Amino acid sequence: MRRLIRLSMVIFGVLFFLGLTASFGQTADPNKEANSAIQSPAAAYPRVPGIPIAPSAAQPASASPTLVFPANAKTSRAALTTKTSGAAKSSKPGNTSSSTRGGDSDGDNRAAQGKLRGATTVPVFTGAFAQGFSDFPFIMMGRNPALGGTTAIPTKITTVSLQLLNPDGSLRANLPYAPFEDLTLDSPNFEEANYASGRNIQFADAVQRAEFFNVMGDDWHTVLRPTVVDRVTNQIPRFVNVQFPNGSVKTVQNYFVGTARDGEKFILLLDLFFNFINTNTVINEIVANNYTTNALNVAVYPNTFLFSIDDQGNFAGCCTLGFHTFFADPSVTPAPRWVFAFASWTAPGIFGDAADVTPLSHEISESFNDPFVDNLVPTWQFPGIPGACQNNLETGDPVEVLPKTVVNITIREGREVFTYHPQTEALLQWFEQLPTSDALGGAFSFPDTKALPQAATACSF
Repeated sequence: MRRLIRLSMVIFGVLFFLGLTASFGQTADPNKEANSAIQSPAAAYPRVPGIPIAPSAAQPASASPTLVFPANAKTSRAALTTKTSGAAKSSKPGNTSSSTRGGDSDGDNRAAQGKLRGATTVPVFTGAFAQGFSDFPFIMMGRNPALGGTTAIPTKITTVSLQLLNPDGSLRANLPYAPFEDLTLDSPNFEEANYASGRNIQFADAVQRAEFFNVMGDDWHTVLRPTVVDRVTNQIPRFVNVQFPNGSVKTVQNYFVGTARDGEKFILLLDLFFNFINTNTVINEIVANNYTTNALNVAVYPNTFLFSIDDQGNFAGCCTLGFHTFFADPSVTPAPRWVFAFASWTAPGIFGDAADVTPLSHEISESFNDPFVDNLVPTWQFPGIPGACQNNLETGDPVEVLPKTVVNITIREGREVFTYHPQTEALLQWFEQLPTSDALGGAFSFPDTKALPQAATACSF
């Protein structure tokens, strides 16, 4: 979601490309061809706007499609981050009907209860904060904190396994999600643990309760109810054809295989191809009624990190570990919206301290705080990176650039014990850029309240 590409990423990209060029000129270990990319990696979580779909027009996936490089784009990443023509526009919170807004009982107008008029989607509440003469409204998942009570949101999960193909179409390797399925369901995203904001609660709920701790009812919770609704396997061709804006079609390598320090295989997958198979997966799940508008819909992949190419077909950046967005059918009124998140299970030791469900926790918390990817806030600077700015309520982004991004949470499920690494999140109060915070304990981040000890620094693009 960073609008600016840091110099380190440019250097990293050059080293990556040179490393791959060198490795393919030699008889390199085919299972470590991507390891040259993991020298000084940076996990990325791009901001993906709403995606228009027509569920009745679902197309069967092809193992060898011709992919289209986005017009007027420098890299293929724009296929994810550029708003698609005809996308259902998210209603601005400030323009919602009075029936969906209102003040809290104590006069704090931060949270109001209601549905989003004109759309069929997850339960939401709205609110706003002010800075100077500007107001910043927002929509979040759940119900008005001041009203208390529990909102249960179904979480429809598709696990995606991959079959890596050789150039001749024969099977090279399987990357199943099965080894991580139970671990995902038993993670703090869905299992209960103890936090300063409450005992026996889920991770995203704990973050939200810290955020609204001083205005919420004691029994206020937003709870996820996970179900694996499908297990799909996608074939990943070694090479794909890409049509570029000048009309030329080139064959580019679609994936690279690497080995993490724990021995797990990971792949770098071309984002254009991922976008193709992921959109097909979402449409198929909607048609099958596996994904529903009242749910948080999730697709999880095994150690799958996305890379981009430039308009010449050269490597141009890595690695996307997850994103959240929503799919909508704008031909229907009220428009159905399927809130969606993609996240990769992540082997330890590749991206700093990120591991296992770090990407999933990042995307779930951001889905809670910005389900329709349109909550704007005063422009803020990434900590310690002058000139790198954003102006949206993406709660995981400010933390992802810090040396320490995660907290360790141990879950015991029967005889199994596993220590997970969900990501610390910036709280709403950090984005407000006020000198003090009215969150739990005056915090600006949670669960690690020391991660962001003060509010965001303002900056301009």
